[in-house]
Amino acid sequence: MTVLELTPSQTVGPFFHPCLLRPEAQGQVLVTPATAGVRLRLEGRVLDGDGQGLSDALVEIWQANAAGRYHHPGDGRPLPLDPEFIGFGRCGTDPAGGYWFETIKPGPVPFDKTTPQAPHICLAVFGRGLLNHLYTRLYFDDEPANGADPILARVPQPRRETLMARRSETKGIVKYLFDIVLQGQGETVFFNFGSSPA
Repeated sequence: MTVLELTPSQTVGPFFHPCLLRPEAQGQVLVTPATAGVRLRLEGRVLDGDGQGLSDALVEIWQANAAGRYHHPGDGRPLPLDPEFIGFGRCGTDPAGGYWFETIKPGPVPFDKTTPQAPHICLAVFGRGLLNHLYTRLYFDDEPANGADPILARVPQPRRETLMARRSETKGIVKYLFDIVLQGQGETVFFNFGSSPA
C-alpha cells in the first residue's frame, strides 16, 4: 500500500524584487512623443487588508490604443495599430506600495458584435502570498460610457466604486488615482477572466 503525504502549505515569495523587478524589466512609460491619444498619468498604491502599502508587489497593465485596438496578434480588427504604443507595462511597488504609469486613455473595445465596452485598462497584481495573480479593471470616473458597459453592469452598484480611477489635473497633467485594495474594507473587485481579460 502506498502512503501519500500532503505537501505543506507555504507562502509564495518573496521573489518579485530580485527576479521580476529588475530595472530592465520595468515598463512604466508606455508612450513616446509620437503616440496618438490623450496622455495621462496613472498612479496609486497596492494596499493590504490593514490599509498598509505592499512594498514588493508587481502591477502589470495592458490596454487598447486610442483607436480601441490591442497590440496583439489576436486583435485583427480593421482599426489603426499605433506603432508607437505597445499597450503593456509593468511596475514594481515602492516602499509605500506606490506604482505609476505614463500612458494614454484607451479607446472602446467590443464586448460582442453589437456591444462596446467603456474605455478601461486591465490590471494584474502579483505579490507575496498570492498563489494566483489577481485580475481587475480600471474605469475612468469621468467616462460617460461607463453606464452602458456590460462588464461593469455585472458588478453590484456599491462595489463598482472600487473600479473607478479618480481624475485630477495638476499643471496641465491629467492624473487618475487608482488604489488596489487586496482584502478587507473597500476591497477591489477582482475578476476570474481565465487567460484573456480584455
